[in-house]
Formats: sequence, structure tokens, C-alpha cells
Amino acid sequence: MEIRINRDKLLKSVSKVQSIIEKKSNMPVLATILFTADGSTVRISATDLELGFQETINAQVLEEGSITLSGRKIFEILKETKSEEFHIKEEENNWIFLSDGVARFNLASISPEEFPAFVEPEDVSMIAIKGETLVNMINKTIYAVTVEEAGFKLSGVMTEKVTIDEKDVLRMVATDGHRLSLIDEPFANLESLELSDGVMIPKKGMSELNKMASDGDTVEIGFKEKNCVAKKENAFLVMRLLETNFPDYKEVMSKNESDPVDISKAVLLEGMRKMLILSNERYRAVKITLENNVMDLVSTNPDLGEAQEKIEIKYNGERVEAGFNPKYFIDTLQSMQSETIHLDFTDGSKPFVLTGEADEGFIGLIMPMRV
Repeated sequence: MEIRINRDKLLKSVSKVQSIIEKKSNMPVLATILFTADGSTVRISATDLELGFQETINAQVLEEGSITLSGRKIFEILKETKSEEFHIKEEENNWIFLSDGVARFNLASISPEEFPAFVEPEDVSMIAIKGETLVNMINKTIYAVTVEEAGFKLSGVMTEKVTIDEKDVLRMVATDGHRLSLIDEPFANLESLELSDGVMIPKKGMSELNKMASDGDTVEIGFKEKNCVAKKENAFLVMRLLETNFPDYKEVMSKNESDPVDISKAVLLEGMRKMLILSNERYRAVKITLENNVMDLVSTNPDLGEAQEKIEIKYNGERVEAGFNPKYFIDTLQSMQSETIHLDFTDGSKPFVLTGEADEGFIGLIMPMRV
């Protein structure tokens, strides 16, 4: 294989797969990118066996063929060169010559025959989603996915079709057992998606889908057997779905009977960030007290001291006192666009629920903790 290719286009494509390629694996080939030159294009593929990405870009193909290259090294080389064109040529014994016209590199490679078979699923029913809408849905759920190794059942975003007021919507839900985030979005042709019981998309897959949708262009998404498939222009992403059942979350979503308290997002976010300053692994709670038109925030760490802030609100109900992890409030608030947050609660033993008019279809739920 031998190609000459635009450096900027190649760098952009190679950078997209840096979080997919396996840095530490029993299969060294998973740390490589597969280049396949054919006609006037080069197909770039990367996989960790659970997630696969492929993109086709234009190139001057001097000799067709396939090679593998260290994903990390080709990325570092491309970042350091400023030349417009990049030359890649296969030599004997799996050595690869690379040059930007000034610097020259010879890299050892692995036979492309060892690269895992990468096949795009066929006959997948797809729906089109605006990139900004998909990014919004992912950003409003992915932060709540568990990071604990023992939490396999919660290690993804549950995606399902639900009917609300006789309208079909696509729902994404995530939880780590201490908080829950949910968002509903209506889309056309939802009935074509194979989502009868809902599916679990892994967090890593959601992150890659977020990157694909981040420039705002339309993304097509579909589900087939145990895979989620996403397409955009000359690229596609295949994610193996998690084979686990998401817990029944609807019971904790019951509506509180009291009227919600309205509070400025900026003020509450600033207050929670201050409370987080004194937290550590042992002490990470903020005590919230609502009484006499005041929200009182107190964070106590016996090793460091105490932080307190009072926020004026409109609340004349019974005294409510509860403890929370301030980071959970920060994560939820940062994902929201509303300037005014509706804070819904029953008492100090029940979850606090955050919603906002500019965040239609979104619910952020935070469980209380002992202080």
C-alpha cells in the first residue's frame, strides 16, 4: 500500500479513534488503526472488539492494499507535522515508511490479517436525529452512569421507546443508584426502531456517539440484534449493546405533591461549587435546609472546617432538611440550559427533582444521604 493524503483530514480522522484503540490489551493489534486503500479513498478502522469505528477519506492512492499502524504513534507524528501532505508507504517485513516531506519515520507494524473482522450490519432500520439534539440527550444522561466496576447493570444509558400523551418519544435514562437522569425527545418514524424492551448502550459507546454528533450534522441511528449502529456521511460506528437489565426506575419518578421551589441555576451552581471545596473521600455532603424563604447550604469537614451559604428563595412550607453530594447537583445543573431551576421535593428522606422550562423532557433526580 502507498498513499499521499491531506495531513489535516488524516489527523482529524485518526484523532477520532484515540479513545477507542486499546492502550493495554492482550491483543496488540487492538492498539493499531487499519488503513485500507482502494480506488481514490482510504478507509480507516479501529476497534476494541466492543466498539468499532470506520471512516472513509479521499487520498491519492499510488498502490492499493492494507496496513496497520500504531494508533497512538501515527497520531503523535501527525500532530507535530505542519506539512499539507503526508506520505505513507508499505515496505518489506511489515515496516511502514512515513514522511511529511521533511521528517521521515520507519515504524514496525502488525500484519493487517490479524486485525479483527469489521463488518457493517446490514438491513438496519435507522432514524435521522439532529446532531445537537443527540448531543443534548447524551450530555443530560451520561454523567449519571456508574463508574464502579461492580455496577455492570448500571454501566450504560438505557434507551427505549415510550408513549406519552399518545406521542412516541425516545427516552434515555442513566443512574448510578444515587442519582438518576432522564430525557424524552419526540422523533419521526420511531416505530421503525427495534427497541421493544429497551437497550443498554455502554458509556464508552455513548461518548463516541457524542463525538460523532458534536458538529451538529444529522446522525442516523438504528439497532440490530445486539448492536447499535450510527452513521454520518462517510463514517459509521458500531457498538455492542450491554446484555443486562436496567432496574425498574419508574417507581422513584412519582410526582411530589408540593409545589416546586424556583431558584437561579447560576446561584445554586455557585453555592454547590463552594460547598464542594471542603469535601474529600470521607466527607462529601452538603446539608440543605429549606425554611422561611431561605435555602441554607452547609458543608462540614472535621479535618478542614465548615462552609455555609444562604440563598433567598420563595418558600414558606414546613422545614425540610436533607443531605446530598454537592457534585451530583453540579453535574445535573451543568447539563441544563434553564436559567431558573424548579426544585421539587417532599421531605428530607425523598429525592430532590430538578427540572427547567428550557430543558423540556428532562428530569434530574438526586437521592439524599446521611449527614
